[in-house]
Order: sequence, then structure tokens, then C-alpha cells
Amino acid sequence: MKLLEGHVHALTSLLAFLTAANGFYLPGAAPHNFGPGEPVNVYVNTLTPILAGKDDAKVKSLINYDYYNEKLHFCQPDGGPTSSPEGLGSVLFGDRIFNSPFDIKMLEGNGTCRSLCIVPDIPGEDSKFINELIREDYALNWLVDGLPAAEMKEDLKSGDIFYDMGFNLGDDETETPYLNNHYEIVMKYHEPSPGVYRVVGVLVWPSSRGGSQESTTPNCEGAAGKLALSETSNTTVHYTYRVTWEESDTPWATRWDNYLHIFDPRIHWFSLVNSLVIAFFLCVMVAMILYRTVSRDISRYNAIDLSEDVHEDWGWKLVHGEVFRSPQNPLLLAILVGNGTQLCAMVSVTLVFALLGFLSPSNRGSIATVMMVCWTLFGGIGGYYSSRVYSSLGGQNRRRAAFLTATALPTTIFAIMFLLNFFLLTAGSSGAVPFGTMLLVVVLWYGISAPLSAIGSYIGGKQGGVSHPVRVNQIPRQIPPGPKYLRPWAAALLGGILPFGAAFVELFFVMSSLFASRAYYAFGFLALTALIVSLTVATVSILFTYFMLCAEEYRWHWRAFLVGGGSAFWVLGYGLFYWATRLSLESFTSILLYLGYLLLLVLLVFMVTGTIGFLASYWAVRRLYSAIRVD
Repeated sequence: MKLLEGHVHALTSLLAFLTAANGFYLPGAAPHNFGPGEPVNVYVNTLTPILAGKDDAKVKSLINYDYYNEKLHFCQPDGGPTSSPEGLGSVLFGDRIFNSPFDIKMLEGNGTCRSLCIVPDIPGEDSKFINELIREDYALNWLVDGLPAAEMKEDLKSGDIFYDMGFNLGDDETETPYLNNHYEIVMKYHEPSPGVYRVVGVLVWPSSRGGSQESTTPNCEGAAGKLALSETSNTTVHYTYRVTWEESDTPWATRWDNYLHIFDPRIHWFSLVNSLVIAFFLCVMVAMILYRTVSRDISRYNAIDLSEDVHEDWGWKLVHGEVFRSPQNPLLLAILVGNGTQLCAMVSVTLVFALLGFLSPSNRGSIATVMMVCWTLFGGIGGYYSSRVYSSLGGQNRRRAAFLTATALPTTIFAIMFLLNFFLLTAGSSGAVPFGTMLLVVVLWYGISAPLSAIGSYIGGKQGGVSHPVRVNQIPRQIPPGPKYLRPWAAALLGGILPFGAAFVELFFVMSSLFASRAYYAFGFLALTALIVSLTVATVSILFTYFMLCAEEYRWHWRAFLVGGGSAFWVLGYGLFYWATRLSLESFTSILLYLGYLLLLVLLVFMVTGTIGFLASYWAVRRLYSAIRVD
């Protein structure tokens, strides 16, 4: 057992190293060398709700707030706060970074209690707002030299010490919430050469300091109890801090190792092994069907003497004249497949970049930026596949198909995002995307992605549809009643169980990253899980398509897409389960945000997995009917 745990720990460390530590020496991510007495700037980010350190803790809100929100009354720098430039992905994910009034210089003021500012007369209404944020477990987020300020915690399952990003706004362990107005800041530094210092860790222990708040003498000892904000009268708050410098052996290149903590890696490995077993047995099952059953059928069909006047077809060969008949709504199916291939390409390239270490955590929002850029540049892929699939399905209105492929999905996503953004604005959240950023995204999609999609549609139209190995009969064949498990929605739910089962553990960590402010950097596990899910979706779709053809049900096109995308319905169910067990949302805006983001996630999963299922089934059907002789 000890040997197994050692291997697990070694492999986990290797994955974390490959996905996080390497590749930090990239443009814009070079180390910053400080000299003695040089200012070390502290930047502040938005306030975010987090999971409290309790076993039954739940996230109570999904709304972020600006650090310098007028109701919070935090200390401001001289001349007012100044925003820092941010990337597209950082803005979309709600980062709003400003400078702060902290006066910290390298290796100076070690252990000195200092006053940050005195905020007089906080109104009772604003105190009520602050107390509500404390009850909802909101956290402050600071940045120092690209590193987030964190609290040192212990993983109760593994015993590992790690840095948990962000720290509590206040203390709500009792019925009375207390505001944290004192910060014990520990700056960890590394000295690679004499006189050169680098920041390799930032720890903050916040606490509440009561007593007289109007005294200009800072109180860092906490002998006078805690500070509670009055909701009926004005309250004065004195903010203080103390900086302690600690030398560390951690070099700059691996300073993120303490932050990139993988909770219970054995769960990841168990999920991965479980998924591999599912995919292996599924592939073996499909291979047995295709090799034994289908090969036997093909040999039997091809052994028939076509010179005889009477012979009888049976099984899936009965529908050879119907299997390539154009389905209902071929335009919509082609649009979904085209956008699905574009999303598949985007996800694949993003995971490759993440695995190679190009998406450094010090570059905030880099994942979202890469995803947006890839989605924009891969518009030609979506247009090409949509055009070819539409032509293969017998579609004639190629211009309409090209136009809707380029605009339908972005318009749907924009409509949902604009609605959610409106509610964020009304709630006063800093997570609301600025109008200029929304306009930039519109320009990217409609100014770059749409023309590329049109070019891809033109190239695909020139190549035409895929040739079919058998002709289509003029008169449709009557379909006999089939088994209930092959009905569209039943097949979709049954077919989605295995892909969802292969991914639900990683899905929990991804959703915790999206909705519970948990950092997720286990891209090695995520990439392997995505590969296994893709393989599982393809094999399940082929399996159900074969069963449908054997039951003389030749309307397989939409059903293959539904079976492939069936895991999305289980993701929706899991999202509702996650809401019930891990979230405690009370405000209407938070509930609407969660349901809106969950709907977008389900839609994207449905399109990606549905596209994989359809294309895999299309390939299998063409190979199947090209191997038989048809009179």
C-alpha cells in the first residue's frame, strides 16, 4: 500500500510539474528582481464568495464585488485607485485589479505595526451590507508580483500544507459577524544572487481588532476584543497591518507549486482508471460486434448468388436503400455539427497549450483568452464541416447554411450573456462585463470568425458532399415498431450514462472551479478524461446506431447526435444536484446566474459530444454499407 501511495504521489507531482511549473519563462512572465528598499506593490482584486473551512460549507452567492465599492469603505491610495491593464479573458472572468495604499518595501519594516488608514462614520446601511458579505463568506483577493495572497492551510485527507488563495473578509463563527481590520502579511523571498531578491510567496492572516478605532496609534495585538459593525449607527474602522519578511529556499520557477494543490489526487487516479476500464470494455464490445457479427453478416450477404431470382435480405441490410435518406431538418443538424467541430478544435488546442505549460497561472485569464482566440480563428473549420455535412444530407440552400452556421450559435450565446450581464449590473457586481469588452467580443466573432466561416463554407461547398456507397430508394420504407430503449430520448439517456460516468469526478472539480472559487490546474487529468470521454461517446454512438439499423430504423442521423450528446442531460442533472448539495443561493440574481451558466455549459457539452457521436456513426455506417454487395 505504501508503495502504491508513493507511485501515486510521484505521478501526481510529475503531472503538476508538467502542467504548471514548466513554461513559466515566457514573454511577460519573467522574474522581477527587487533590490533592498525597492517598493513591493500590492494590488487588490474583486471580492469573491468562497467555501468556508467547514465540512458542511456551501457557497452562498455567485456575485463578485469591486474592492473599491463605495459601500465597503476600504482604504484608498492617494489620488484615488488606478486600474491595471487586463487581458480579455481576465475581464470576462470578472477580474478588476487596482493599486492599493499599502507601503511595503523589500526587507524594510520587518515586524513593525503600521496604520493603513482610519475610515470614519461608516453608515449603518453600509455596515449591514458588509455584515451580509461576511455571513456569505466573502474573501479578499490581493496580488503581489503576480502571486495571489493566500492563507496557509492543511489538506485534512493528505496532510499536505498548501496555500489557499484569498482570505476572509470577516469572522462569522458566532451569531455576530466581525470585520477583519488587521492583516498579518508574511512575504517570502528568495535570494538567487547577493543583493537580488524575488517574491516567492505571500501569506495573509486577517483578524478583527476592537477597541478604540479613532486612535492614530495602530493596535496589532488584539487585546481589546473584536470589531463589530453597528447596523443602527455610524462606525469608525481603523485598518492596520504588519509585514514580516521570511527567506525561502523555494526558487522563483517553482513558487506556484504551493498554490497548485490537487485535492485528494487518488480520487483523480481512481476516476481515470475507472474511465479507462469503461472505455476499454466498450471498445472491446464494439470491436466484437463489428468483427464477429457484422463480418459474419457481410460474408453471408456477399455469398448470396445474385443470379438467383429469389433471395431474402435480413437484419441491417434491409434498410440499405433508406439509410442515406435525408433526415428531417438537415440544415439545423449541419449547423450543430459545424459549430460542434469548431468547439472540438478549440477545446483540443486549449488543452494542448495547458499541458505544455503555456497557460501560466501568473497570466490571469489566459485560458479564457486562448479559448476565445481559438474559437475565432477556427471559424473556417466550422463552416467547412457544416457545408460538407449539409451537402451530404441533400441540402440545397448553401448560402443560408453558411450564414446560420456563422451567426446562430454566437447570437444564442450573446443573448444569454447579455441577459446575465444585465442582472449583474443591476446587482452592482464587478463581474459585469464592460460594454467595450462586449463590443470587442462581437467584433471578434462577427468580424473575424464569421468571414472565416464563410470561407470554410465556400471551400466545403466546392468539394461537395461525401459519396454514399448505396443508392436511396424513391419510396420510403415502412418502419416497424422498435424496442422502447431505442426511442430517441430513451436512447439519449442510456447512451449518455457511460460518458458521464467516465467524467463526473473531474466534472466536480471543474464546477468547483467555476462556481466555488477553487483553482483548477489538473490539466493532465482533464486532458486524459476528455480523450476517454470522446472515445466512449464515439463507441456508444456506433453501438446504438447499429442496434437501430438492425431494428430497421433508418432515421439514425438525429438519433446518433442525440445519443452522442446524451451525457449533456446527465450533466444538467448533476448541475442541479451540485446546486442542492454544494450551493446555498438565496438571491434571485445568484440563482439566475447559476442556471444561466449551467445552461451554457450543458449546451456546449451537448454540441461537442453530439458532433463526435454523429461523425463517428456516419463513418461507421459508410464503412458498413460499402462492404456489402447490393443488387
